[in-house]
Amino acid sequence: MKLSDSRTINADASTVWAGLLDPEVLKACVPGCTEMSGSAQDGFEAVVVQKVGPVKATFKGAVQISDMVEPASLTISGEGKGGAAGFAKGGADVRLEAAGEQTVLHYDVEAKVGGKLAQLGSRIIDGFAKKMADQFFANFSDVVGAPAEDDASEDADETAKKKGWLKKLVS
Repeated sequence: MKLSDSRTINADASTVWAGLLDPEVLKACVPGCTEMSGSAQDGFEAVVVQKVGPVKATFKGAVQISDMVEPASLTISGEGKGGAAGFAKGGADVRLEAAGEQTVLHYDVEAKVGGKLAQLGSRIIDGFAKKMADQFFANFSDVVGAPAEDDASEDADETAKKKGWLKKLVS
């Protein structure tokens, strides 16, 4: 499975770079991550609990960061074992591009799964992988980047819409 996308983050490239190498930031951003330790130089150890379709598993894995060109690009590769559920392994090439006071983060992800997970079918796995990547980079953008002024007004509008919808339902 291959996936490519980009995301604009409201922070300069050096801040985004530091976030990509910080285990606490990564733990906060990886959906289902319960533990994260290590360093960018020695690699990270992680424990992630996820449910994919009917299969729920605790994955224990190792992540290595290589080909680091500060603050422009890096390669992330990792492998996790989920016991009877199977395994997942893959990698991502990440490129950072300065855009004024913001940074555009481009990523190309390739992932493989085996065991019970592989039996779920490529449509479920591909959808889950896209959801995980989108969720990680949305979380990363929220943790590392400063909130944009437009986002704050959109959130206020969204809250007003939700309150209006709920009020209609209750009335």
